[in-house]
Amino acid sequence: MKILSIAHNTFRECVRDKILYNLVLFGVLIIASSLILGSITIGDVTQIIINLGLSTLTVFGTLIAIFIGIQLVYKEIDKKTLYSLLAKPVYRYEFLLGKFLGLIFTLAVNIAVMVLGILASIFYLRHSFYSSDIHILLAGILILDELMLVVAIAVLFSSFSTPALSALFTFALYALGHFNTDIRLYGSTSMSFVGKALSEFLYYLLPNFANFDIISQTAHGGFLASGVYLYSFLYGLVYSACVLLFSILVFQRRNFK
Repeated sequence: MKILSIAHNTFRECVRDKILYNLVLFGVLIIASSLILGSITIGDVTQIIINLGLSTLTVFGTLIAIFIGIQLVYKEIDKKTLYSLLAKPVYRYEFLLGKFLGLIFTLAVNIAVMVLGILASIFYLRHSFYSSDIHILLAGILILDELMLVVAIAVLFSSFSTPALSALFTFALYALGHFNTDIRLYGSTSMSFVGKALSEFLYYLLPNFANFDIISQTAHGGFLASGVYLYSFLYGLVYSACVLLFSILVFQRRNFK
């Protein structure tokens, strides 16, 4: 119950900071511009709308996940509100999980509004929906799963570092996570046993964000196998849970005196 209360307060703080409105407004502008661009472009307009809308959602959702995620703990420490909160019967893990869930709920609302905007644009053009449009909803779920992992990583670094370093570490890990396969491929071509072993180790240790990269297939109306969606979704959940668990262990040992 205390976790949900902290999550609710975190969501309200995000709303007060105009995070929700800014992304929704930008999303509306992107969708409107894609409609205008589509009217003067030869080709399938719906592909443009889906590709641009989901790409925008991913980019700005990631920026929010990182820059708000790294502030979740630091802001409470800087304002001294964490000390009074922990003086009450609130455990540190409850505080951390509440902050995490509050930001995830904020991102979920953003994604829901954006996906509805994309579907509304498609309906405006076609005056109907196709059964294949369900893949847009699946893409939205995987984007939320990806952002949940980004938030977990940001919370991990913010639990022991400054906001500047936390942002740097999170961005670096996010970038490396998109080149996981390349790292493994590079290691497989290495003549060194150490190089091969290190690349294999990094491949499994680093988060593989390529699992969530389905925007191109979605824009072209392509379905992935159901097992691929399920694997990517479960991968995000399990990896996020492991990162959060490690964050809690670090946060429990942190000295705030």
